Amino acid sequence: MAEQKEILEDENKIDTVIADDISFKGSMKFKNSLKIKGSFEGKIETDGQLIIGREAKVSADIRASEVNISGVFSGKIKALKKIDLFKKSKSNGDLVTPELNIESGSIFNGTCIMEDKD
Repeated sequence: MAEQKEILEDENKIDTVIADDISFKGSMKFKNSLKIKGSFEGKIETDGQLIIGREAKVSADIRASEVNISGVFSGKIKALKKIDLFKKSKSNGDLVTPELNIESGSIFNGTCIMEDKD
C-alpha cells in the first residue's frame, strides 16, 4: 500500500507524465518510467515501468518490465517482472507475467498466464 501512495503522489520520481487532459493514439517506445493520467489507445513498448493513473483510460497492447494499474485498462500486457492491479482499477484483457498482485477492490476480467522470471 505504501508503494501505491508513492506512485500516485510523487510524480517527480517518474521520468514522463502524460497529463489527464491529453488523449493519445499510436505507438510509444521508451526506456524508463511513464505515467498515463489521460487516455491512450495503441501499442506501448518499454524496458521500464508503466503506470496507468487513477483517472486514466488505456486500451493497448503493452510490453513492459513492470505495469501498475489504478485506472481503466483493456487489452494485452506482457510484463517481464510484475503487474499490480490497485484498488478501484478495472482491467479487461490478457496478462502474461511472473508476478501478479491484485489489491482488494480491483476488478479483473480476462486471462492470466504466469511465467518464470527471465
